[in-house]
Amino acid sequence: MAGVIVTAYTDTATGTMATTADGGRFTEVVLRPAVTVAAQEMAEKALALHADAHESCFIASSVNFPVRHEPTVRVPSSQV
Repeated sequence: MAGVIVTAYTDTATGTMATTADGGRFTEVVLRPAVTVAAQEMAEKALALHADAHESCFIASSVNFPVRHEPTVRVPSSQV
C-alpha cells in the first residue's frame, strides 16, 4: 500500500524476565525487525512504516511491560 517492496524479513526478538516467589514475569521485550527493501529510495519510508507499526502494535498494547522496537532496513548492495 505504501509502495515499499520488502524482499526479506527477519526478527530477533528478545525478552527479559524476572523471577518471583510465584514464578516469574516478563519485564521487557525488544523486537528487532530487519527488512530488506527492493531499492534505496524505499529505505526511509520503510523506517517510517516501522514507527507506525510500533504505534499500532496489538501485542505491545496488550501486555503490561514495555515492548521496544529497534528496526533495521537493508538495501541490496547492487542498489546502494
